[in-house]
Amino acid sequence: MTFEEALRAAGIDPREARLLLAAATSCSEANVLAHPERVLPEKEKTRFIEMAARRALGEPVAYILGYKEFYGMELAVDPAVLIPRPETELLVDLALARKPASLVDIGTGSGAIALALKRHLPQARVVATDASAAALEVAKRNALRHGLDVEWRHGRWFEPLAGERFEAIISNPPYVMVDDPHLAGLPYEPRLAIVGGSDGLDGFRVLAREAPAHLLPGGWLLVEHGAGQHEAVRELLEAAGLETTESWPDLAGIPRVSGGKR
Repeated sequence: MTFEEALRAAGIDPREARLLLAAATSCSEANVLAHPERVLPEKEKTRFIEMAARRALGEPVAYILGYKEFYGMELAVDPAVLIPRPETELLVDLALARKPASLVDIGTGSGAIALALKRHLPQARVVATDASAAALEVAKRNALRHGLDVEWRHGRWFEPLAGERFEAIISNPPYVMVDDPHLAGLPYEPRLAIVGGSDGLDGFRVLAREAPAHLLPGGWLLVEHGAGQHEAVRELLEAAGLETTESWPDLAGIPRVSGGKR
């Protein structure tokens, strides 16, 4: 079986097939495109067929490959963590613009946000929490791989942060409604990191209620949310006493991040 024949037989999205074939053969996607006549050794052929079959059943490419790129970093991912999305890079951009000397990432998952911020703010103190011990193990592996010093804390929301205050609190909390039909298309990712209650706002209620006690004067709370949730999220932030609330759109023009200042 040649590269070209393998790609035709995969039965999945052509770009995804190329990515998986490149991984199965330990070569680049460009090499796959440039050498359609190359014959796959039996071991690589078997590996590719298995990977393509997993994708055909709906498993995300990132879990099959074991990594996902985020903010210029290749991060390990597995079913213990949410796969980092490009939209979340806006949250990092907004946090970096404020140049906090100390910050905490609530619900860090793979560590994507915390590690991106530490990479670009090397002098800042960066803390990250997660309720999942398995997720923190993934985050720690990513930190070790990239040589970044983040303080990892195990616990729900602000529980591991008693008495501590920061110049910024960053979070991409669960925000999908429990009965959202889109959940059917996300069977592989951890529900703890996705579902935010009956209206998708449970996490924002916790963040708005507890963040002010952990913010230094002038500190910002910045949160990612779903499409159409910005007004409700900002109302929660304002009700908690945060000021200068604002929402920022992603590249598609959809308000994706909201925040407020203590």
